[in-house]
Amino acid sequence: MTKPAYPRFHLAFPVTDLEAARSFYNGILGCPTGRESDRWIDFDFFGHQLVAHLVAPEAHPSAATNVVDGHAVPASHFGVIMEWAQYERAAEMMKVNGIEFVIEPYVRFEGRQGEQATLFVKDPSNNHLEFKAFRNIEMLFAKDLESY
Repeated sequence: MTKPAYPRFHLAFPVTDLEAARSFYNGILGCPTGRESDRWIDFDFFGHQLVAHLVAPEAHPSAATNVVDGHAVPASHFGVIMEWAQYERAAEMMKVNGIEFVIEPYVRFEGRQGEQATLFVKDPSNNHLEFKAFRNIEMLFAKDLESY
C-alpha cells in the first residue's frame, strides 16, 4: 500500500451487530477488513481506518438532524469525498443493492463552481454516511459557494 500525500483519518463508531456491519462495509461497500476481535472490526474505508465497535442497541446514540438545502441532514455522520464518476458508480451500486437512501442522490449548486453531488445512507446500526463529489475539488473548502 502506498502512502497517501495526506494524513489518513481514524474513526471509531458504534454498531449493534458486527456481522451486519461486515456485510454492509465489506460486502456491499467493498471495504477490506483489517484486525478484528469479537468486539470490533477494522475497515479500510477508502484508505482511512474505520473501527466498528460493538455496543448494546440501547447504548447506540440517536441521530439529530439539521436542515441543509431543504434536507434533514443527520448531525452525526461520516463519509467520503469521491471523484464524480466514482460517486456516480457508488450511487448506482447502492441502488442495485437495494440500499435505502436517507437523502436521495442530488446535485447542489448545479452549474456553479461549488457544484457537488451528495447522498446519505444508513448502515445496519443506523449510523449515517454521506458520499459526495465536487465537480471542482478546489471548491472543497471554499467559504462562500453562493458567490461562485
